[in-house]
Amino acid sequence: MKKVYLLGLATATLFSANAQDCSGGRYDTEMFSDVDVTSDILYGSNENLAGDQENLLLDIYQPNGDTETKRPLIIFMHGGTFVAGSKTGDDVVPLAEMYAKKGYVTSSIDYRLGMNGIPVPGPDEADASEAVMRATQDLKGAIRFFKKSVSDEGNPYEIDTTNILLVGSSAGGFMALHYAYLDQESEIPLYIDMTDPTLTGGLEGTSGNPGHTTDDIKAIVSLSGALGDTTWMAGNTTPVLSLHGDQDGTVPYGSDVITVGPYDIMEVDGSQSVHKRADNLNIKNCFKTEKGADHVPHVDSQAYLDTAEMFITQFFLSEVCGETEYCYSAQSSGVKENLLSENLQVYPNPALNEITVSIEDGTMNHIQILAVSGKVVYDAPVENKSKTINIHSLNAGIYFVKVSSGNAFVTKKIIVK
Repeated sequence: MKKVYLLGLATATLFSANAQDCSGGRYDTEMFSDVDVTSDILYGSNENLAGDQENLLLDIYQPNGDTETKRPLIIFMHGGTFVAGSKTGDDVVPLAEMYAKKGYVTSSIDYRLGMNGIPVPGPDEADASEAVMRATQDLKGAIRFFKKSVSDEGNPYEIDTTNILLVGSSAGGFMALHYAYLDQESEIPLYIDMTDPTLTGGLEGTSGNPGHTTDDIKAIVSLSGALGDTTWMAGNTTPVLSLHGDQDGTVPYGSDVITVGPYDIMEVDGSQSVHKRADNLNIKNCFKTEKGADHVPHVDSQAYLDTAEMFITQFFLSEVCGETEYCYSAQSSGVKENLLSENLQVYPNPALNEITVSIEDGTMNHIQILAVSGKVVYDAPVENKSKTINIHSLNAGIYFVKVSSGNAFVTKKIIVK
């Protein structure tokens, strides 16, 4: 992703207000080259359809070498029609790794799978809705797990529980939307049997870590997900971003009947309908139609993965850093900045003793090099197409080269060996 990162008095004020230091490209660019993964952490348990007590596991991704101690958390939920998939799926892992490299702590969770009626006589709307409810209860157990880790266990993952964000792919998108907007017991459809042993505990469920709240998530992202009924959105202000292919043959783009395998189940409200409702209710929202795309196109296409990154990154920068732009567009960065970013080169990268900064068209006015902390370690005016800078005195690590040309400026990440 190539995006302009603005520094200055306005953003410094926002950092203070949001308790997150976003300087130097943090949470925007991939500042860290490596990620530490801790796998199969037990976050809870609950009864599954077989009548067994199922352990619920999650993986945690943290940026290697990060010195921040209070970082936003993104929880990812995989897809698989609530009958398949896992926390190691290719619909979530690339994103979990990507955002850990941007400075977030990320987590990918498993949840209870299975749907009554499969294979025969076929699931109905109650069976499908109960599968969504079980999974969403497990998600709330995972949120409580992280809240508990901070309040009771000394914050071992170094997260900021005022900045928890959700990203769901397909079935995971259903979970994010139902977490956010099915938030009143009175809204639970009557055909869902909440007395079933797998559904005890109401909306919160009993998947572990009682006594911690789950009602203060910052924002949600749905990748090809849907909501059972957009009327549930009334009275709610949770910001939502959705990306959805308009040729999705699995989850409706608008409002239509969803199928599980060969079975027509029920009508659901896809992303187009969710965002129409969000607009009517003045809920902060951003919607990207992926024209001509089928289901979860970010899984098989680098171009669609790049699009997902651009929109998710900008949306979360708005929530975590207070940026005023929350829906990505080429105009958000500005035409001059985009051209400068395309023409600018910084090499070699990684570098040892010196770097060369050059621009193909036009001239540069100023160059700064910033450490990850935001500290300026090099600052000099320049009136040329190229500048070679001695970096021998810099410690090994990640830095950002900030270049201005006229009234446009961009940053590029470099690694000093």
